[in-house]
Amino acid sequence: MAKRKEENFFSPENAKRPRQEELEDFDKDGDEDEGTASFANGTSTLTAAEVGIIESIQLRNFMCHSMLGPFKFGSNVNFVVGNNGSGKSAVLTALIVGLGGKAVATNRGSSLKGFVKDGQNSADISITLRNRGDDAYKAHVYGNSIIVQQHISMDGSRSYKLKSETGTVVSTRKEELIAILDHFNIQVDNPVSVLTQEMSKQFLQSKNEGDKYKVRSTKFFMKATQLEQMKEDYSYIMETKERTKEQINQGEERLTELKRQCLEKEERFQSIAGLSTMKTNLEYLKHEMAWAVVNEIEKQLNAIRDNIRIGEDRAARLDRKMEEQQVRLNEAEKKYKDIQDKLEKISQETDARTPECLALKADVTARKRAYNEAEVLYNRSLNEYKALRKDDEQLCKRIEELKKSTDQSLEPERLERQKKISWLKEKVKVLQDQEGSVNQEIEQFQQAIEKDKEEHTRIKREELDVRHTLNYNQRQLKELKDSKTDRLKRFGPNVPALLEAIDDAYRRGRFTCKPVGPLGACIHLRDPELALAIESCLKGLLQAYCCHNHADERVLQALMKKFYSPGTSRPQIIVSEFRNEMYDVRHKAAYHPEFPTVLKALEIDNAVVANSLIDMRGIETVLLIKNNSVARAVMQSQKPPKNCREAFTADGDQVFEERYYSSEHTRPKFLSRDVDSEISDLENEVENKKAQISNLQQHLSALEKDIKRNEEFLRRCQLHYKELKVKIRKTISEIRELENIEEHQSVDIATLEDEAQENKIKMKMVEKNMEQHKENMEYLKSLKIEAENKYDTIKLKINQLSELADPLKDELNLADSEVDNQKRGKRHYEEKQKEHLDTLNKKRRELDMKEKELEEKMSQARQICPERIEVKKSASILDKEINRLRQKIQAEHASHGDREEIMRQYQEARETYLDLDNKVRTLKRFIKLLEEIMTHRYKTYQQFRRCLTLRCKLYFDNLLSQRAYCGKMNFDHKNETLSISVQPGEGNRAAFNDMRALSGGERSFSTVCFILSLWSIAESPFRCLDEFDVYMDMVNRRIAMDMILKMADSQRFRQFILLTPQSMSSLPSSKLIRILRMSDPERGQSTLPFRPVAQEEEEDRSRSVP
Repeated sequence: MAKRKEENFFSPENAKRPRQEELEDFDKDGDEDEGTASFANGTSTLTAAEVGIIESIQLRNFMCHSMLGPFKFGSNVNFVVGNNGSGKSAVLTALIVGLGGKAVATNRGSSLKGFVKDGQNSADISITLRNRGDDAYKAHVYGNSIIVQQHISMDGSRSYKLKSETGTVVSTRKEELIAILDHFNIQVDNPVSVLTQEMSKQFLQSKNEGDKYKVRSTKFFMKATQLEQMKEDYSYIMETKERTKEQINQGEERLTELKRQCLEKEERFQSIAGLSTMKTNLEYLKHEMAWAVVNEIEKQLNAIRDNIRIGEDRAARLDRKMEEQQVRLNEAEKKYKDIQDKLEKISQETDARTPECLALKADVTARKRAYNEAEVLYNRSLNEYKALRKDDEQLCKRIEELKKSTDQSLEPERLERQKKISWLKEKVKVLQDQEGSVNQEIEQFQQAIEKDKEEHTRIKREELDVRHTLNYNQRQLKELKDSKTDRLKRFGPNVPALLEAIDDAYRRGRFTCKPVGPLGACIHLRDPELALAIESCLKGLLQAYCCHNHADERVLQALMKKFYSPGTSRPQIIVSEFRNEMYDVRHKAAYHPEFPTVLKALEIDNAVVANSLIDMRGIETVLLIKNNSVARAVMQSQKPPKNCREAFTADGDQVFEERYYSSEHTRPKFLSRDVDSEISDLENEVENKKAQISNLQQHLSALEKDIKRNEEFLRRCQLHYKELKVKIRKTISEIRELENIEEHQSVDIATLEDEAQENKIKMKMVEKNMEQHKENMEYLKSLKIEAENKYDTIKLKINQLSELADPLKDELNLADSEVDNQKRGKRHYEEKQKEHLDTLNKKRRELDMKEKELEEKMSQARQICPERIEVKKSASILDKEINRLRQKIQAEHASHGDREEIMRQYQEARETYLDLDNKVRTLKRFIKLLEEIMTHRYKTYQQFRRCLTLRCKLYFDNLLSQRAYCGKMNFDHKNETLSISVQPGEGNRAAFNDMRALSGGERSFSTVCFILSLWSIAESPFRCLDEFDVYMDMVNRRIAMDMILKMADSQRFRQFILLTPQSMSSLPSSKLIRILRMSDPERGQSTLPFRPVAQEEEEDRSRSVP
């Protein structure tokens, strides 16, 4: 039995390569450049196997068996017989797993934990291998047997113990087991060594001819014949060749470096002669260096003088800009004062006229009511007078008619008409009284409707105001709730996204300095009660951002366009150079022993934020006074504190020295700390506003109902009034008709004349009353008109004042901003001027120092070189040349007295170079020779592969012929395919059939023939077959058994383990044959628990085939 050895061509050590199982990803393609390795395939002269065979095996808690074995195997033929489920396949599976095989190689499971019996924590396998004779593995350590014990845990892990014949643990490493298997040439994952029934079935029924060449990615034929190991050896040699080429390339690179070093040594040797020349050059370089320093100082002096001249011009420009800025500041302050005075005057006039306006409005209402009542009385008297005058005319006419009439025969009829006329007149009077009463009711209803409509308009306007307040509060409530998770959302819903965009732009380098903002998020209150006061003071600055320069401002404006739609207000951007220190405002800050300024009431960590608020709002000059009356007393009753311009109260009211403005807001929006309290208060206020709206809507509904009811009453009264008018007209018309009838009867003229006299008296009385009512009505009308004119005049003045005040407020805000901007601009130029003057003075001092330095350097240069020379190189370049030349001279001085050392170094470098050059040439010759040898050995490998293929075919044909079968095996080594066809009976009577077309017994017999042919050309200490005869009839089984026993008899140095469910009672008795009978399975354990049901059904169907 031959063992392989690998040798590294460039290392004296021998290295054992890992097994194939550990190199699963190795190249499996049969390339033409594979090498050749020595392979021994012969028949041992031993009569019995001495190494590598299975002496015994024992299982515990393995698969579905609590305990199996120990089974003692013979050295030649072993039959393991028993019913299905008795443990035959478990023994074969344990042999594969116990010797290091993978779970998938057993076709019984995909993981080792599946082999542990249900209900148990672990499984154990113990296998004893024979280790005798000259080829024994470490016989002095293990003895005549090697015991391999494997422990499998429930989690799928396993451990090994390798024991000697006496039971002593020699090793627990898997590498030791692999070395033992390599030594014995045992390959448990090789189907030639261990062929399970399932693998044989898959092999014969496979549709892919490559599977006969490769089984489960393991090269079947190649591995069985150890040609695969030869291919791996050749591949390893080719890899070694490539590594050698890399060494050659590295050697060539090293040769280049050695050649360079050799040339340097040679140059150093030759440079000794130029030492004096180098010293002369050094002296000249020193002269140039002296005057080069003078030249550079003169250039620096000229540059400083130019900078001072430019600085003086800039200082003058800054002075002019400061003067212009002061002029603009004075104009802005004057404009602010004028607008402020106008607004204060308008406010005072408006406040003074408001009580008068309200009194005049009440007076107009009363005058209207009195005038309407007087007009009703006058119209009633006028109507009565008109009726009496008409009656008088009719009576006079009738009297005249009666006087002319002489016929008194119709006196009774005339009297009857007179009575009817009198009755009708009484009826007319009653109807007219009703008409006056209905007319008065109409006026009352009209007044009530007008009053209700005015009240409805007022309530509707009040409801709209409350609804606007509700919407504002609801928006603020939503912002407050959002700010609980993100405080930045208080300053606007788009602020978090905008800040992320700013961070991203800053990371990408779009900003010189990262903008700061919103400013309200960068400040903190020392006293939460002053939140509304500070918000009223800072206003929109709380949402503003600060930029270092105008370029950053433009970038920020572009970012804001993405988050703020056109037409909506954007946060203010303040452009001011960022400083790390806050302004020193102690000399101009307001001071009061009891009340802080806005600056002191805030905690500001960022100096940029503090400086911006000082510039834009002057927070160091604004006091915070919680109580309103105290604020008035401090600012208005006495002279305000020094440097104090204004003050704010806790209610947000703004207090000046002569003015007081109430805040429009009742709570802070941005700076409140107690968000939950704010949310609770705002929710209560929202509920109150909703209740107020509900009450107002109920009031509006009641008013609308009253208006509708009064309008309905008014309509009825107007209809009644029209009906009375119609009745009056009809009655008067009837009276006229009766009065116009020609009466031929005599009438009582005296009665008519009395009636006429009474009518005239009534007319005079009614006329007198009418005149009195008219005079009273005219008087009341004049009073009404006068009151209306007064009210309209005062109302017009108040409206005009309001119209004037609105634009003035906007102008005042703009003027205030303009004043702040101008102050900031003035402060900016003052600081710039101060900085510039400091820099300018520093430059002047530097000029004086440089002039003194120039005098010193010129004096030193004249000492070194009296005459000034023209120098074109800079002092730094000359300094480098001087240092380099000095170092070279020093090096030459150091080596000048040891010429032999320089020669020795030069010789050593040259010898090293030549030695490496010789080695590289030798390696190149070796690579060329190796390529020739590999070409020859690969041809030999191909010839050897053809011989093994031919032997396998001959063995296969010979074995088939024992039953008069014909067969054919076609190998395609290039495509790695193997096709097998078998024809039962005479071969010339039918064409060859595919293996799948055979019956179960014929397939099993063919399988045995194929396996025996591979056994004849492959080396392995033992062979295992599982249920090789399960599909055979009695004739095929007997022939196959004879063939196997015949081969076993001819190969007594190998061990054969055959698993079958048959009784094997017909076997001849022989000391070389051992039959191991398995006990019947326990009840309920006739099948393994983890085998698929479909697989069992398929096997049952296969066994039923005749």
